[in-house]
Amino acid sequence: MNEYFCIIENKIKKNHIPAFKSFLKWVVIGITMGILLGIIGTLFYYGIESAAYFRNRHTYIIWLLPLSGAVIVYFYNAMGYRHDKGTNLVLLAVRDNKKMGYKHTICIFVASIITHLFGGSSGREGAALQIGGSIGSQLGRVMNLDDDDKRILTMCGISAAFSSIFCTPITAAFFAMEVVSIGIFYYSAIVPCVISAITAQCVSEYFGVKGFELTVNVPEFGVLNFSKILLLSVLCAGLSYVFCTTMKYASILYKKIKNQTLRAMTGGFIVSVLTFAIGSFDYNGTGGNIITDAFSEPSKPYAFILKLIFTALTLCAGFKGGEIVPVFFIGATFGSVFAEFTSMDCSIGAAVGMIALFCGVTNCPIASLLMSLELFGSNGIIYYAIACAVGYMLSGYQGLYAEQKIVYSKFKTRFINRKTGSRPSDDSTTKYIS
Repeated sequence: MNEYFCIIENKIKKNHIPAFKSFLKWVVIGITMGILLGIIGTLFYYGIESAAYFRNRHTYIIWLLPLSGAVIVYFYNAMGYRHDKGTNLVLLAVRDNKKMGYKHTICIFVASIITHLFGGSSGREGAALQIGGSIGSQLGRVMNLDDDDKRILTMCGISAAFSSIFCTPITAAFFAMEVVSIGIFYYSAIVPCVISAITAQCVSEYFGVKGFELTVNVPEFGVLNFSKILLLSVLCAGLSYVFCTTMKYASILYKKIKNQTLRAMTGGFIVSVLTFAIGSFDYNGTGGNIITDAFSEPSKPYAFILKLIFTALTLCAGFKGGEIVPVFFIGATFGSVFAEFTSMDCSIGAAVGMIALFCGVTNCPIASLLMSLELFGSNGIIYYAIACAVGYMLSGYQGLYAEQKIVYSKFKTRFINRKTGSRPSDDSTTKYIS
């Protein structure tokens, strides 16, 4: 009998005690990261909101956008980030343990607020991912964690920062685990990511940060509505390809201007002129009010096109922020227009368009489905599942992030491990899943 208990005791010491110690460690770290990123995310949120508030009341400031572009380039160069990789560096920090430091946090924080203050078309999630990733990466080195734990802490920072800005903690946690290598979930990070994301949301909401407040009128499921949603999802998958391709070639064209300062000033000048030429400020900043309006009334038929153009002209010139909120804008307005054309309620069109396009550009179907549930509720889950499945498959191998890897084929059960944008003619040269 004593021998039996000794065996049990040894198994507990060998398997369960190390696991419990690791669990406690990541719970403490997750809560700490959540509090820290919740506070920083709150400051960033109010910085962006204050910049937008000032710009909306002093619209002439948009004429200074070229000058602000020059300031951003100078600031990055002075901080030692002349060739900044943006959100791609966050992916490399997780996958290859590339170093990110506090200077990166400062750069993206300041530059994003400058971009929004002077009217650049940009989001805030890309900045949040970089802020969270850089803080996680830096703390991992300060705490002398091993390489694996540094990667987990970087994902922990990503999820906390994302959650503090959008108030969608479950989406944030799974997005951090899913976005780096498509086809693989980094389940080792699930506890710290979930804990940090929930904590960060609690902190940011305590200080008054609010996510999107959207209501969707879900139609009864039937063959006709199924067909409409399926068609909208297919179109959004195509639109995601157009968006990623536009961003890619806009960057290529801008890089023909070798001088970074001149490049940013050129982009700022074009955006300023276009803004006053069309006589609308709807396409400057995040455009959050336009996203909300798309759920209650049909959007302008050309709104999604103009937002795409403004976003490409802004971000590819060297301004900072993120692409996801512009993607929400484009998807919601396109879906709203489609809904009016096909006699659906504009809210379901906007919701499906928003989620399908987000999924198509990020290649994250699970995070996209979770986002739909957190933003819109579970009543339309069938439609959102269709949007995520179709958006993921038909968007092909394009994506927002050049360093993102598609580990497994979208069309066959094969290991391909290719970066987005490097789609082969087929997957015949790759391996089957064993």
